[in-house]
Amino acid sequence: MNEVETRLRDSFGRQTMMQTLGAAMDRAAEGAVTISAPIAPHVLQQQGAAHAGLAFSLGDSAAGYAALSVLPAGAEVVTVEMKINLLAPAVGDRLVAEGRVLRPGRRIVVVASDVFAEGPKGRKHVATMLGTMVPVEG
Repeated sequence: MNEVETRLRDSFGRQTMMQTLGAAMDRAAEGAVTISAPIAPHVLQQQGAAHAGLAFSLGDSAAGYAALSVLPAGAEVVTVEMKINLLAPAVGDRLVAEGRVLRPGRRIVVVASDVFAEGPKGRKHVATMLGTMVPVEG
């Protein structure tokens, strides 16, 4: 594991929200992070699909960690803006959020995430997100 991956995984391990959702950091590389979580009974909306809040939480964290990966050690990031487009009901066994950096900068980092539902019927794109992260002191 390289320094960037170690830093991201250590930070992710401290996120109690991700622990609550049963999320895992599947991939941690410079500029790109993948986070997944099961579509469990406690994260469903009234029609049986995963709640949009799950998709948003995973996509926001994946994008945030992608932003953090391009910053120097000791930095942190906070989300200052995040837009989500819900594309389809999130039905399956798990959600997978793939976050990436679109434009790194010293004052802002523009990021995006795509969220997919995976299950027996395959993989379906269920949400896309665009946001802005601001570096802060750790």
